[in-house]
Amino acid sequence: MLNKIPKILPPELVKIMMQMGHGDEMVIGDGNYPCDSMGTRVVRLDGHGVAEILDAILELMPLDAYVEKPTALMSVVPGDSYGEPDIWETYRQILHKHGHDIPSEMVERFAFYERAKKAFVCVATSEPRQYANIILKKGIVK
Repeated sequence: MLNKIPKILPPELVKIMMQMGHGDEMVIGDGNYPCDSMGTRVVRLDGHGVAEILDAILELMPLDAYVEKPTALMSVVPGDSYGEPDIWETYRQILHKHGHDIPSEMVERFAFYERAKKAFVCVATSEPRQYANIILKKGIVK
């Protein structure tokens, strides 16, 4: 155990976050997201939702200040009657709490999958809400 590391983050994920370099990306996937078939390392955080994991990660990891949008969300599929997912507002609040007041990039579903295949890590959650997937681009630690 160490001080100031959120208890929700397992040692494996903290180690991986330490190994990530500037510009590397992390996917936090909802309960339906196919982390295991993306071809990248997977850390399972079953029993937890994306919002609480996002908040904990941002306690430790800065986002990339050198790109216009260091976060990306999976767009709602055209024709899906889902509307804007309520969890996106929760993400905006968490990002604001951590000093990030920039809109997220919206990425079409299959383009999101292709981008996720190049991610450094995919965090699998038990988040039940749809369209709760988010990509974070790591910034520089000062």
